[in-house]
Amino acid sequence: MKYQRALTSGLVISAIVNIGFLAGCGGGTASTGGEGNPVPTIIAMSPTTAVAGSAAGFTLTINGANFGATSKVNFGGTMPTTTFVSSTQLTAAIPAAAIASAGTASVTVTNPSPGGGTSNTLNFAINSGTNPIPMISSLDPSCAPVRAETFTLAVMGINFAPNSVVRWNGKDLPTALNGGPLLAQVPASDIASGGTAAVTVFNPAPGGGASDPATFTIAAGGVGPTSLAVDPTGRFAYVANDGCPDAFAGNVSMYTINPTNGTLTSAGPPVTTGDFGAESVAVGPSGKFAYVANWGEGNTAGSVSVYTINGTTGDLTSTGTIPAPCALPPSPGSCAPWSVAVHPSGKFAYVANEGGFTPTSVSMYAINSMTGDLTLIGTVAADGRAISVTLDPSGKFAFVADGGQNSDGSKGVNISMYTVDAATGVLTSIGKIAAGMSPSSVAIHPSGKFVYVVNYDSNDISMYTMDATTGILTSIGTLAAVAGSIVVHPSGRFAYVASSGGVSIYAIDTTGGALTFAGTTGTGSSPGSITIHPSGKFAYGTNLGSNNISMYSIDAASGSLTLIGTIGA
Repeated sequence: MKYQRALTSGLVISAIVNIGFLAGCGGGTASTGGEGNPVPTIIAMSPTTAVAGSAAGFTLTINGANFGATSKVNFGGTMPTTTFVSSTQLTAAIPAAAIASAGTASVTVTNPSPGGGTSNTLNFAINSGTNPIPMISSLDPSCAPVRAETFTLAVMGINFAPNSVVRWNGKDLPTALNGGPLLAQVPASDIASGGTAAVTVFNPAPGGGASDPATFTIAAGGVGPTSLAVDPTGRFAYVANDGCPDAFAGNVSMYTINPTNGTLTSAGPPVTTGDFGAESVAVGPSGKFAYVANWGEGNTAGSVSVYTINGTTGDLTSTGTIPAPCALPPSPGSCAPWSVAVHPSGKFAYVANEGGFTPTSVSMYAINSMTGDLTLIGTVAADGRAISVTLDPSGKFAFVADGGQNSDGSKGVNISMYTVDAATGVLTSIGKIAAGMSPSSVAIHPSGKFVYVVNYDSNDISMYTMDATTGILTSIGTLAAVAGSIVVHPSGRFAYVASSGGVSIYAIDTTGGALTFAGTTGTGSSPGSITIHPSGKFAYGTNLGSNNISMYSIDAASGSLTLIGTIGA
């Protein structure tokens, strides 16, 4: 707009200079090929558009050259009242009747004889003036934790205008059109209690109206459960909640577990992680500490949150976050922690870093036995993009699923294998072994004899035997399956895979390690993970889509699951 104004001003000045030059040469007004009035010229006008059917007329300003006191404006075939301002400017009073219908009005200026004539033509647009009904396609964010602070809501959709207004349960919010989306300020008072809010967009008359509502969730509990961990005593459960994307930090929901029927009961409001995108939660073998991997959602480099656990109530107390040790190439990528695992000794923690240029890495930490605090002891490269890290029951070996998409666009297809130094916790690579496409989850048999890997893009399970001395894996085949998260029952007789198709149950040949499909049980919407209670009597599935936890009892003989209820995350 500033450029256009400058250009218009320059044209006006240029015209004035030309007029002066001609007057200097001819000793009078601009040449018309004879004596009398010059032919006028229009350079610009303001405004250039109007809304059809407006109740009132408006003043049209015309800039140009060779105007005089007898110049007349012609607007779409009508002759409005014209006012001479100067030889370079006229104004015209355009009546409402001249813009009653949509279309285009031709604008000219005519100087009378002697001489004179009609100027060039500029077109004036008369728009329909009927504002469309707006439509909402999405909200960002689409949820907020209860009692959060004031935030900016981005509303995406079509048919928005500069005077569109975002409404929250029918109340107008301060709104601005920012190119495509509308930005509205939501005060903290509007998210002071849990529930939902109806978000609409309103366009004023003429035409216009309100959009269909979009639902905004105000979560009293967690949002987007991704991972669940049970403490070693089986009394408490913790759920990592991804949170409301981009605007609010993730958190951890806390539950007590009924030892008789396995049902969960909320132990209080969720505890913040202090970072975005809580993806994985793990509890140390002592039951004193818990850790959460936060991938950062692209807003941060990610981190690991550290908590102490109250042994009586199960309550978590945050002791801080450890930023991901991001590194530039050629070092392995070490941003966006995606998975966290604690060594069986409780001395070390390992974090699979999904972000950065491939190959990415696993971060290694020493754990303070008194406080649970982590101290980085280094990183080790994975083969591709490290999605998850799993330790064998003996604590001698670690396995990393190199899933996801590599920097060159290829899909990960390997499992990286490592030995664990019992004294220092340092991982040493002992090679890799082929899996399916995009391996994402690794489970190890309680005996340490077998390893199972779910491959997300090839929809199958890779099965291996593990050498108890070297940790080297040997393939024993693959099994078609709907990919998801895999766990093995403490008895070693069953394996479970949570996927879009439900929770699939597999019987395990305890001699050779092969899996046999044994049935499927339904879940909530978009299941994320499945966790088995230490007693082997119960199972818990996280459901991202329905934002809840499915609770199951387990038949000891068949391994089948029976849904005993759900609880909000």
